[in-house]
Amino acid sequence: MTQAHAVLVPVGEDLFAVSIDRVSQVVAAPSLTRLVTAPSHVLGLFNLRGQIVPLLDTAALLGLPAGQPPMFAVVLQSRQGLVALAATAFPCRASLGDPVGPSDLPGTAGTYRVKESIVVRLDPDLLLARDRPLRAGENSVSVLPPVGAIEPVGAITRSGSAG
Repeated sequence: MTQAHAVLVPVGEDLFAVSIDRVSQVVAAPSLTRLVTAPSHVLGLFNLRGQIVPLLDTAALLGLPAGQPPMFAVVLQSRQGLVALAATAFPCRASLGDPVGPSDLPGTAGTYRVKESIVVRLDPDLLLARDRPLRAGENSVSVLPPVGAIEPVGAITRSGSAG
């Protein structure tokens, strides 16, 4: 049995795992700036020690229904630079054993059992790939908007209202 260390990212009632070596840090309730022209899965941008980081709607990237607002941002190192995935509860560390099955969700790499839960492992490179296949209802394959094409509309406070 192979053990892989991961960070578990809660998204509603589901748990997703990201390899711990891809996770930079976890940020609680970052103050977001919404983007008018960004794809719907880009929740906004936040400042992390001088770096602008996009917060992506994890559920939307996976083709899952919208749910609870994000409480945490799991900051990842990606090919495009820093990017954050929205988590609806506090992410935690876990060890993944051998996979127990495949996953049909886009950008994933199998399912695992962690204690009493089934966890889907995310492959950030596949999940964030610009040329990933479209899902029903999507009209663009671009995960992250080009920097020159974004227009901030105001900061979002913890209550979710624009500032």
